[in-house]
Amino acid sequence: MSMFCYQCQETALNKGCTMRGVCGKQDTLCHLMDLLIYTLKGIAHVSVKLNEQGVYHPEDSIFVMGGLFRTITNANWDEQMLFSTITKALELRDARKNELCEILGTECKACPEAVTFQVKPEEYYEFGQNVGVLRTENEDIRSLRETVIYGLKGISAYGEHAYMLGYQDDAVNKYLMEGLAATLNDELTAEQLVGHVLKTGEHAVKVMALLDKANTETYGNPEPTTVNLGVGKNPGIIVSGHDLKDFEELLEQSKDSGVDIYTHSEMLPAHYYPAFKKYKHFIGNYGSSWWHQLEDFENFNGAILMTTNCIVPLRKENTYLDRFFTTGMAGYPGAKHIGMRAEGGKKDFAELIATAKKCPPPKEIETGTIVGGFAHHTVLSLADKVVDAVKSGAIKRFVVMAGCDGRMPSRKVFTEIAQKLPMDTIILTAGCAKYRYNKLPLGDIGGIPRVLDAGQCNDSYSLAIIALKLKEAFGLDDVNKLPLSFAIGWYEQKAVAVLLALLYLGFRNIKIGPTVPGFLSPNVAKIIIDTFGLQVTSDADNDVAAMFL
Repeated sequence: MSMFCYQCQETALNKGCTMRGVCGKQDTLCHLMDLLIYTLKGIAHVSVKLNEQGVYHPEDSIFVMGGLFRTITNANWDEQMLFSTITKALELRDARKNELCEILGTECKACPEAVTFQVKPEEYYEFGQNVGVLRTENEDIRSLRETVIYGLKGISAYGEHAYMLGYQDDAVNKYLMEGLAATLNDELTAEQLVGHVLKTGEHAVKVMALLDKANTETYGNPEPTTVNLGVGKNPGIIVSGHDLKDFEELLEQSKDSGVDIYTHSEMLPAHYYPAFKKYKHFIGNYGSSWWHQLEDFENFNGAILMTTNCIVPLRKENTYLDRFFTTGMAGYPGAKHIGMRAEGGKKDFAELIATAKKCPPPKEIETGTIVGGFAHHTVLSLADKVVDAVKSGAIKRFVVMAGCDGRMPSRKVFTEIAQKLPMDTIILTAGCAKYRYNKLPLGDIGGIPRVLDAGQCNDSYSLAIIALKLKEAFGLDDVNKLPLSFAIGWYEQKAVAVLLALLYLGFRNIKIGPTVPGFLSPNVAKIIIDTFGLQVTSDADNDVAAMFL
């Protein structure tokens, strides 16, 4: 065993990747990520102790968010970036440790090793081998700790996006540190760690609400929008990932350049925001979900900007590395990286735009349109119409099919469920899972599209708000009494945060798939299944039938 990682849905045999990641991650990259996470735990521990003394550094939480975000599946493949981040993390940890010691008048002799270890850069790989997931020997404690960490990774991604727009929440910042520090505490029982799992879900709700506020106050409420799937005649830039601030600045800097802008995968919902509709060169969406990008990016011909995960490792031929750019927490060896904006400033996309100008126009791979933009503001404005449709029997059921897409053939179950659902069923979706069915001719119910796309994975918050408001509209005392079912696909750690948020909000009997997370030990899985009724998707016929029992 040269590494161990089981944080994503693809993990080998649903038990763990031990030689290299199914995602493509090499053992050396894994060790650097393990060391970074361990160092961030040390910062978190000291932060909690400083908070107890009345000292709060919100910028430390933002740094930890960025560090955790870099370790999300398929976000950052650049070992040199991780080297640099680890070095900065050690410097911050030691500065805060010294600050704490000055306040207490003593050295941190009682602190865990994550606060006190010293390591030279040339030892990063070796030390990282010893501080990974398997450092926790008890299987159930390990499972609960990792569940908390993966939920915190999702919180960090959403918190980072909100912060880029000038929004943050002290409660989220402080719990990020508290939850991460808890994974170092050997005195915590399994029951206490279960409590942290639920608190992670609570703060996942808070951070998604924060990001929803940041996005809508900055760019307007998403509105129903018809999105073009074809291409124009100009050279183009395709933007993938989730960061709307990056997207806004690129649109503004490229508006008179003769270069067209296209979204890809999770950036599709940018089309739904009113603020972006004024840009004439914002053409449409190109391609499908993240794992199709090798073909999509090659066919696109133009420049590529990855603002976050998910990056698929390039083929050996490197057919588009010379036009491949990353920014933010994303990184890839050999790709050009656009650095962070100075305080009060903007990122500089000049080189990206110049590269695009030298490229041929995109190859057309499909035509037509798709419709989206049904976040909570829009759907709730139609609440009376929706309620009437339910009361009349025109709508019999809502099915939440949000989450992630992925490469496993078993994920075809989500397409089949969408096809087999009765025509009086509405699908509520968010995240790249939508690409399994958002281009199918599924029709509408009285003018209401049968697929209501709320947006990115963080907009799963919108779906929860819609459900909770419908519960009120129908005068129900329990959201689980709604004609509502779940068939959620998961892949990486933001989906873990979303799932924990739904469980915290009281939703039960959620089906996830195509597998139960491999990081859940048998005992922990049993607790979650018994407590929350969590189920795994099986086949479309059985899953659809179960929704209508």
